[in-house]
Amino acid sequence: MSIRHLLNSRIFSHLLVWWIFFGCFTGLISSAVVTLHSIEIFNTHELIGKPTVYFVCKGEKENRTELPDVTKTGIVYSFKGEESWQPLIELESKKCKRCGFYEKDTIKSDDVFHEWEFCASDFKTPDGKYVLFKEKELNVTFRCPECTSLPAASNTAPEKHDDRNGMHVAVVILISVLVSAVTIIALVGAYKFWQKKKRQQDQARFLKLFEEGDDIEDELGLGTVI
Repeated sequence: MSIRHLLNSRIFSHLLVWWIFFGCFTGLISSAVVTLHSIEIFNTHELIGKPTVYFVCKGEKENRTELPDVTKTGIVYSFKGEESWQPLIELESKKCKRCGFYEKDTIKSDDVFHEWEFCASDFKTPDGKYVLFKEKELNVTFRCPECTSLPAASNTAPEKHDDRNGMHVAVVILISVLVSAVTIIALVGAYKFWQKKKRQQDQARFLKLFEEGDDIEDELGLGTVI
């Protein structure tokens, strides 16, 4: 077996392994970062001083993001996504988060602009934007280009036709597994056929060289001396 044949076999094997890995485990890469594109507040709850607006999700108090620039009502504050406090949050493809915008209160509990279930599936536009509007409170635009390519997130709230949806998901998964299996078998078969064809070519090349050697001996009058 030639060195070129060995190298080609190893390269093909590595490509096959990487193809199987990325084809089967792409779902593991299932999160994306969200940045704040713009925000406008319509109301403030503090009577004295400038408001302190912040964003936080339930169970992630250590990741609270304060917006020091947002201090006045009726002004649209736009951001580039490169600010020191960006990105705003990281969303998973299969799980929503309970998040909200709040205003810090020095006396009582913090005031709420709006709370909602934040999901990766909210980003439906091609440019990966999602607009959140709460009447008399705020208007916010988020940006997440990667969210549009993630599987749809599921909310924790119960939905109707769960059995039908579960059956549909099971059928899709089964079809995906079958297609992947058939593709892998086809690739393995093609690889084995290529190996067999390569061996036949190497054998034919070797026999040809052997016959050419015999012809040279005959031309020079060399042979077996008894």
